[in-house]
Amino acid sequence: MALDLTRHLRTEESARKFLERHCWPEGHPVCPRCGLGKAYILAEGRVRCAGCRYTFHALSGRFAGLAGLTPRQWLRLLTLFAADETAHAMAAALTLAYNTAYKAATVVRLSILAASLDGLEILKSPLGAELGSAARTMRPNGPDEPLAAIPVFGILERGGMVFVDYLPTLAPQDLLHFNRNFSLPLSRLGAIVYSDRYLRYDALVACGSELLNRRLVEVAGRAPAVDPRQTGFWPYARERLIRFHGVTARKFPLYLKELEFRYNHRDQDILPILLANIASLVPDLN
Repeated sequence: MALDLTRHLRTEESARKFLERHCWPEGHPVCPRCGLGKAYILAEGRVRCAGCRYTFHALSGRFAGLAGLTPRQWLRLLTLFAADETAHAMAAALTLAYNTAYKAATVVRLSILAASLDGLEILKSPLGAELGSAARTMRPNGPDEPLAAIPVFGILERGGMVFVDYLPTLAPQDLLHFNRNFSLPLSRLGAIVYSDRYLRYDALVACGSELLNRRLVEVAGRAPAVDPRQTGFWPYARERLIRFHGVTARKFPLYLKELEFRYNHRDQDILPILLANIASLVPDLN
């Protein structure tokens, strides 16, 4: 049965208590700095750790504390995100500025990335720093700011599960090299370039490289094997990526990891998972 947030959305107070229970499932405040479960109650929802004396509230140090939304706005936004709505639709439904809704959606995507199998590895990498990770906070950059280096990902699907691996040893020029010298078929979807099978991967994929223009990419004259497939991750991802008009290089890694998450939970209600993700602490990357 899908999670119904209707009664928790009636007031800001009921939404706050609901979200607070996800942040403190033990039933009492836990310090996000030292982890101690003993604190003194202060005014306006704040508490002070009895150990390190840090003053905090339920969202301190957590993904849900990064976007400036109220608890009620968070619950409404997560419901829309789970339904695969765009940032424009979220902004309209919540009467928010587009930039505010986009930032909140980006925070959700960062929390999905952090919870993935290789999420911490990515967040600790130079790519993670460009996506907004820094120590125990997140500062997402604008969606159109260029990346210093275009990342390459490998798509591996086995047993109905997909793994989207960040491949820091590969760059777009390697895809062009494989295409020119080893006849590795490449194709395009807007700014996205994807390949035929490579080693154990069903496809390699990158987005935003000026090096991989259409004239160079399609010289091999045959489509990658993932194109004719009617089922599986790539047809699923391709349909959804088309919805995101003008995907930029900076947006793409988070969108791709979101699609990995959605595909692997396609038969589940993802709203409880999203709630757990945004209620979790931003990882310490020091």
